[in-house]
Formats: sequence, structure tokens, C-alpha cells
Amino acid sequence: MNQPTWGESTLALRTGHRRTSEREHAEPIFTTSSYVFESAEQAAEFFAMENGEVNIYSRFTNPTVACFEQRLAALEGAERAVATSSGMAAILSVCLAFLKQGDEVVCSRSVFGSTIGLFNRFISKFGIRVHYVPLQDLNAWADACNKNTRLFFAETPSNPLCEVADLKALAALAKQKGCRLVVDNCFCTPALQKPLALGADLVVHSATKYLDGQGRMVGGAVVGNDQDMTEVFSVIRTTGPCMSPFNAWVFLKGLETLHLRMRAHADNALQLAHWLEAHPAVKRVHYAGLPGHPGHALAKQQMRAFGGVLSFEVQGARAEAWQLINATQMLSLTANLGDAKTTITHPATTTHARLTPQARQDAGINDALIRIAVGLEDIADLKQDLQAGLDALI
Repeated sequence: MNQPTWGESTLALRTGHRRTSEREHAEPIFTTSSYVFESAEQAAEFFAMENGEVNIYSRFTNPTVACFEQRLAALEGAERAVATSSGMAAILSVCLAFLKQGDEVVCSRSVFGSTIGLFNRFISKFGIRVHYVPLQDLNAWADACNKNTRLFFAETPSNPLCEVADLKALAALAKQKGCRLVVDNCFCTPALQKPLALGADLVVHSATKYLDGQGRMVGGAVVGNDQDMTEVFSVIRTTGPCMSPFNAWVFLKGLETLHLRMRAHADNALQLAHWLEAHPAVKRVHYAGLPGHPGHALAKQQMRAFGGVLSFEVQGARAEAWQLINATQMLSLTANLGDAKTTITHPATTTHARLTPQARQDAGINDALIRIAVGLEDIADLKQDLQAGLDALI
């Protein structure tokens, strides 16, 4: 079989698995911390290698983790992926690989709250300055740049308002300014969007979300060209935010059904968005699949479907949002997303609670906002679970 001609569903099932002498059909889990050498000479030779060419120590080389990395890279259309212990570890590893004292970052103000916390509380300690700009305002991105700017960082669609960045335009601007464009592709995964094909330099993932798909494991990854990934790999090798073999095996199982699941998530989310939009207790629905969403046309161009996450604002404020959330019986009240089970949360007091009130206001996150990561249940059951709470707000 000629792997480069495989379709994406085949890549998600077959890439990276090299059968051992035991002829196993499923990918094995290599639960070993270290590897044995045939001689002192071989040990010296292997330790002299810098880029993980052979298995030495599972902090940075493990066959199960390598299989996951190769499979994810194939799906993203990348030369290489490097797995990490979490999505936040992936972002931190990018910062450690490509930033130094005096450098600057331009970041969308519409990103996950922990990303902003990482930049403001820790990366800033190293003398690195971060500028926050509106995701869709290219002029603001350009104006925030100077000779010290090294990275652009964006999520698209954004969390939780589902804003959509013009990746081609943002990538072109980053290239013009001599920066790397880093895109968090967590909401879409390569099943729905491929930022590298649109000009991005690096993609980061929280594998915890849709790559797993069932809320079982925590992990992350960075994806890009081989040269950049060598730098990220050196961070993992030295500092140790690595993915465990067992987690990597679970993520491999998740990738096998990724394309099927993402289409189903998107189908359910689109139906739920239209239904919520028509309810009198709902002030506004944020979902790129709706024709009235400001990013709808752009999303149609650069995404295969509109994803499984939406948010909406109820008539009222925090009390009404909490009342609705508390009225649900089936939906899981948790801040995680990407699960087969639908989850619901109040961003202003959970995922983005650590932001300042002004930062939340700038990002458009108000007390009436509720986020739903739409799962794979029957759509009629999801509507029924929300119905009583919505009707009580009228």
C-alpha cells in the first residue's frame, strides 16, 4: 500500500503503526521508561543523536507516542508532530522554543482563558510582551507589530464566541512581518480545518478534546515543519512535558473515528443553533454555521463544517444563565469540550473566570453567555433537556 495516496479516513486508521514480531493488529502500548542497548558503543551512538531518531528514554522517545505523532502529522498535512502532556504544555513548548527576552507576541483577545493566563502570568516573567487584538481586525494585528514581534497566536473558531479568523490573510501578514503564525485548531481538528494548508506555520492541539473524543485523557501536540518541530522537540526532551504511552494509545483510538465524529458533532450543533436562535428566551447565538454570523462566509471557505461548539446569550444576565444551566438534567455541567456527551458551562465564571472584568468585556464574554459543546446524543433529547429551562426565562 502506498501511504501518500491514502484518504484521510485511512490515514486516521493506519498511519504510524509498525507491527512488531508479535504481528499484532492493534497498536501496542510500550509501557517502558527506558530501552536496552546492544553495546556501550551503540548506547554512545544513540545518545549522540539529537532528534529522537531512536528510542532512548520515554520522556522523549516512545513507539506508541511516535505512532500518535505520525498519525496526527499526516492528518494535518505536516512534516512532523510533537506530543505533549496537555494542550497548555503544547503552547508553553512553542513559547520556550521560539521566544526569548525582549521578544513580543501578538495574540487574539478571543482565546482560551488559560492561554491568556499563561502569557500574562508566566511568559511575561521572561521579559516577553504580549499584545491582544481583535481576532478579525487585520489592521490591529499589523499595528501591534514591531521589529521584536516573533509570534502571532490565534484560535479559530474562537472560544467561546466562535469568531473566525481569515487564516490566509493572517498568514500573509505574519510572513510580511517575519513572524510565525500559531493556530489553535482544537475546535475543528484536521477533520474540519487545516491551518497549515492556509499558510499557518504551527498548529497546537489540546488532544484532550476532540482528538480523544470521549473525555478520557489529557494531552496535547504541536504540528509543523520538521525544522520548527526539532526546536519544539528539544524543549520536550529537556524540560519533560511529555505524553504518556497509555494516553497516546487512547488518542490513537480517538483518531480512528475522528472524521465520523466531527461530522456528527457539526450536524447536531447546526440543528441546535437554529433551534436556539428561534427561541424567545435567547438573545443571540454565536455559531459560524448560522447565515447571520459575521464569520459565516469565511468559515464556509476554510472549514469543511462549522464544528461542535456554540454559545448563546439568554435574556437577562448571570442569574438567568445559571438558572438555565441548573435546569438541565442530561447535559454535563463541565468546562471540558470535545466529548461524545454534550457539555454546558458558563464561561464568565469558569473557563474565563481568571480574566479581568475588562478583558472579558473586550472578548465579548458577558454574564448572559452560555457555551455548549454539542455531543452525539439524539438532537431531540438535547432540545428537550434545554426546553424547560429556556421556557422558564420567558
